[in-house]
Amino acid sequence: MKMIGLIGGMSWESSLEYYRSINETVKERLGGLHSARSLMVSVDFAEIETLQREGRWDEAAASMIDAARRLERGGADFAVLCTNTMHKLAGAMEQAMSIPLLHIADATAQRIAARGLTAVGLLGTRFTMEEDFYSGRLAERFGLRVLVPGPAERDDVHRIIYDELVLGTIKPVSRRRYAEIMTGLAAQGAQGIILGCTEIGLLVRDEDSPLPLFDTTRIHAEAAVAYALA
Repeated sequence: MKMIGLIGGMSWESSLEYYRSINETVKERLGGLHSARSLMVSVDFAEIETLQREGRWDEAAASMIDAARRLERGGADFAVLCTNTMHKLAGAMEQAMSIPLLHIADATAQRIAARGLTAVGLLGTRFTMEEDFYSGRLAERFGLRVLVPGPAERDDVHRIIYDELVLGTIKPVSRRRYAEIMTGLAAQGAQGIILGCTEIGLLVRDEDSPLPLFDTTRIHAEAAVAYALA
């Protein structure tokens, strides 16, 4: 089994789900007392959120590269960046790393393609929904049509993530708001919904959506185990 390197803390709420999902998947695959060989470098999300909000992406990249190099020195065979938004920096990280980075969008797109879907709605932070680093990769590499909510809906999705979910706050009113937004994406032609922020799965369940959900946290964790056991 390869050593899984995790870059976490963005937020720790979802990093906990990564650790849980990875070990649950190893147990399902191998049985008995098996668990994952892994190590994690966890950053201070308050510092990262400030860099995001102020557009200081070069400094954010330096922080992610530092975390990746710590994993390398610790013996990780590959890296898993436990956040969707920070995959904006995946290219810079890959150039600076000597171990592979398992990209969250690729793992998600492969799962969507396996279901035979061609159009998906994308929920995530404002950066993930509005910039091209995520939806562009899905379109260019996998031929997916990616739909995002309107401006007011994007504001609500982003606000709920940063004001509630990263703090572990789960509100029924926010779940209902996400359900409304997902229904709107279905009306636009989406065949499935990407939960493109690793905290959204803490709030939204299958029964909240009129469409199949693709929880990137779970998908990425399962892809990490598959890679580790390959």
